[in-house]
Amino acid sequence: MDMTDLAVTGAEIAVRVTPRASRARILHDDDGTIRVYVTVPPEDGKANAAVAALLAKAMGIPKSQLQLIRGATARDKVFRLL
Repeated sequence: MDMTDLAVTGAEIAVRVTPRASRARILHDDDGTIRVYVTVPPEDGKANAAVAALLAKAMGIPKSQLQLIRGATARDKVFRLL
């Protein structure tokens, strides 16, 4: 799956986040789960911002177009494309 396929206005993107990873990356599991690994710790929203930036870059959109709608303090998050 190409991340640019998800760049549709109103789309909701569910991800599973792993903070403090050795490197930032996005992986797709066989079951369709999108796993996002970021190097920053989950403190003061830093990991959420890093996830949004990584997703936006992968989709080729500005990060201001992504809104976190669920999971601000959880590993499972849902972003909406504005």
